Formats: sequence, C-alpha cells, structure tokens
Amino acid sequence: MAKVIAVANQKGGVGKTTTVVNLSSCIASLGKKVLVVDLDPQGNTTSGYGVAKHTLETGVYPCLLGEADVREAVVKTKFNADLLPSNTELAGAGIELVSMPRRENRLRMALAPAADLYDYIFIDCPPSLDLLTLNGLCACDTVLIPIQCEYYALEGLSELMATLKMVRKKYNRYLDIEGVVFTMYAGRLNLTMQVVAQVKKYYGNKVYKSVIPRTVRLSEAPSFGMPINFYEPNGKGCEAYMSLAREFLAANERE
Repeated sequence: MAKVIAVANQKGGVGKTTTVVNLSSCIASLGKKVLVVDLDPQGNTTSGYGVAKHTLETGVYPCLLGEADVREAVVKTKFNADLLPSNTELAGAGIELVSMPRRENRLRMALAPAADLYDYIFIDCPPSLDLLTLNGLCACDTVLIPIQCEYYALEGLSELMATLKMVRKKYNRYLDIEGVVFTMYAGRLNLTMQVVAQVKKYYGNKVYKSVIPRTVRLSEAPSFGMPINFYEPNGKGCEAYMSLAREFLAANERE
C-alpha cells in the first residue's frame, strides 16, 4: 500500500513544484516505485517531467470526475517515476466538483486502484486553499511543506496550519506533517537564519536537515523537461535533493 504525501503551501513561489519533481525523481532513482500526481491546473509538474501538457488525451481531470481509470491515465516517464498529468482543463474541476457527492474525496477514490502499485504517491497541490487542494489533503497520509526562507513564509505557514487543523477535524483525522523543507536557501543571510530558527522552534524534528539551495540549474531544469538528477546529476541542486530523498526514506523506513 502506497504512502500518499501531499506537497502543499498556499503561498506561491516557494519551490513546491520544484520539490515535487526533483524529490520524487530522486526517490524513484533510489529504487522505489513512485507516482507523481499533478493536481495544479498550471501543469508545471507535468512539463517538468517532460510531458507535453497541451496534447494530453487523459490525466487527473477525468479521473476526478470518475470518467477514467487512474491506471490507464498514468504516463510512464523517462525518469523512473510515473506521472498522473494535468493541464489547464483542470481549472474547471473546482466548479464541477462542487455539486458532486463526497466532493472532497474524489482524488482519494480516484487513486485507490493504484495504491498497491507504488511505494509512494506524491501530490503537487495548487498554490491556493481551494477544492483541489482540499482533495489533495483528504487523499494523503502526510503533508510535506516547502518553505522559502523569507518573512512572508511564516505568515503563509500559519494559514496552512489552520487549514490542516480544519481538514483533520472534518475530513481526515489521521493527517500528519511529513516534514518541512527549506528551499532557495542562502545560509549567509541574517533573515534566512531568523526564519530557520522560528520554524525549528515550532516544528522541531519535523524540519529536514537537508536544505535546498538557490541554483541556476534548478531553475533551468524545468525548461528542458528534466528532473535535476537527470539534468545536472553532479551539481549542488541534485546533491541537495538526493540528500533530502535519503533523509525522507530513512525516516519512513524507521516507522
């Protein structure tokens, strides 16, 4: 049975999609069976895995509506992990889901047939607290939170925690935090160190030791449709995500 991890932060530009693409690819390269679910209508995870989102015949959208089987909608990528892709079609799902029964559980139901085929399923949630993100949080076991080291990140984090509390209370009482990862990390800046200290104060051992630096190659890789461990396997970005992947697996294999 796969462990399902939603990667969420309603604040945009924190490296959420970058983390989904690169962490999932690194975990897959370490021998795990991984499915990546692109739940963001922008489809950046889809293109980050080298899949042309404008020519999709199927994907997460029809699966949410119950019109397609997830096992047939999954795309086998060249990068070890499998992908349930999306494109701008998904933007209409929020409206269509409103009138559906068990609307917050559509993704959980859609993923059920694939649960035994993978070790880990990663969900890239949209940078907002809408019905799609709610589906991601109701479908997952844990939430992985990327945080950019800046002041506004702390504000966004408190909002996200309030949402997780509400989801636990109403829909998914076993929802837990997988971990918090610092992205776009610049250790020499005072502000970075202040944000790190604040987050560690509240989340303690949930904060990963591995941090993701800001690098040109990490920014470039998506335009080539490649995860960092294929685009620049010997660079700092790959080293950081491989370190995070090993830390993630070590924590999960201890459980």
